[in-house]
Amino acid sequence: QVQLVESGGGLVQAGASLRLSCAASGQILSTGTMGWFRQAPGKDREFVAAITWSRGRTNYADSVKGRFTISSDNAKNTVYLQMNSLTPEDTAVYYCVVDQSYRGGFFSNLPLTYNYWGQGTQVTVSS
Repeated sequence: QVQLVESGGGLVQAGASLRLSCAASGQILSTGTMGWFRQAPGKDREFVAAITWSRGRTNYADSVKGRFTISSDNAKNTVYLQMNSLTPEDTAVYYCVVDQSYRGGFFSNLPLTYNYWGQGTQVTVSS
């Protein structure tokens, strides 16, 4: 069983930066992937970024490429999301997720793929 606790959300102005953290309790398997989704009011949950636990390979949604960076500290069982050049369109609840299955290098952007979800942290970007 894995529990995820996100932190680092808040209210910022457009152009600012935030760093989200997600601490996992329980074992993240070497086959696993950790990542982030987000959900804005009235919209579906949207894939943001993911990183493989063993090799640190990353994948990003087109909407955040070049602005967001996902990283991990395996010793601390923690994944981070550095968000730069934030815009009001980035306003959402951000969820940390874990997929423990081996995907052969394939990154899924489907919410149902991910076994574990955190409670979410609110990010609000004002214009």
